Amino acid sequence: MKLIIQIPCYNEAGTLPIALAALPRSVPGFDSVEWLVIDDGSRDDTARIAREHGVDHVVRHTRNQGLARGFMTGLDACLRLGADVIVNTDADNQYNAGDIPALVAPIVAGEADIVVGARPIETIEHFSPIKKMLQKLGSWVVRVASQTDIPDAPSGFRAVSRAAAQRLVVFSDYTYTLETIIQAGQKNMAITSVPVGVNADLRPSRLVRSIPSYIQRSIVTIIRIFVIYRPFRFFGILGAVLFGAGFLIGLRFLWYYFIGQGDGHIQSLILAGALLVMGFQTLLVAFIADLLAANRKLLEDIRARAIAIEMDRPSHGERGGEGGSP
Repeated sequence: MKLIIQIPCYNEAGTLPIALAALPRSVPGFDSVEWLVIDDGSRDDTARIAREHGVDHVVRHTRNQGLARGFMTGLDACLRLGADVIVNTDADNQYNAGDIPALVAPIVAGEADIVVGARPIETIEHFSPIKKMLQKLGSWVVRVASQTDIPDAPSGFRAVSRAAAQRLVVFSDYTYTLETIIQAGQKNMAITSVPVGVNADLRPSRLVRSIPSYIQRSIVTIIRIFVIYRPFRFFGILGAVLFGAGFLIGLRFLWYYFIGQGDGHIQSLILAGALLVMGFQTLLVAFIADLLAANRKLLEDIRARAIAIEMDRPSHGERGGEGGSP
């Protein structure tokens, strides 16, 4: 059994040594533990410092592509390196590396495919009240969309089995945390959480540059989650509201019409007609979006099978025999 701990990095030369110093080299249930750093187009010495501090594998992006792309690049690299379990953590030493054995334990025991580390959000001093509120809101949205019970969905401290990593796809360029949990729920993966500790804040968050920006991105991410993973519910509710409003306004016009006062409420008739048409069209969009979502799931399953075949296929040298050549 091989465990690979991956760390997405972007200009982390200052904090990476601290994070690496805390990582374990042995974890119960694994024969080997390796470290992998994803250098997401850093402009500092992140890659060099990673190698100097004993990192086994460094994967580099030529330019910055964002945390979500870095996470997926790491999963792909870990799979190619033969990882049975992958742990993702942050380069700013936010998470307590001593909790990694507890994080991977449910996967080792065969009880889970993905394990998310649940931080003590209420007691984290450097989290503002607004950020704590948005963390809770995001976790609630994920629970609704994924039908799972993960208390800290935005947590990036998580363990993923090899089989689960082969099936995950991230569409967002901003963050992977919410999407992967929703996919796990929709694909009937076993997902759970364990409580983990956090360390002191070493630097400001890269994802939260300002509260207004964080609120905006959080709202966009939440809406996008519903559109992608619950399209029928999203457009169906919107269409039902529009159609219902048009129906009620139409009934109001009919009331005035039958009592002989319809001439003064033509505007209500126009508005009712417009809302009814909009509502009906939105309900049609709900059915079409649901069909597209079904097709997307089929494509994801095909992709997962293709990755599994590619990752498990022996190399050319192995086919030619031990130590063989082409």
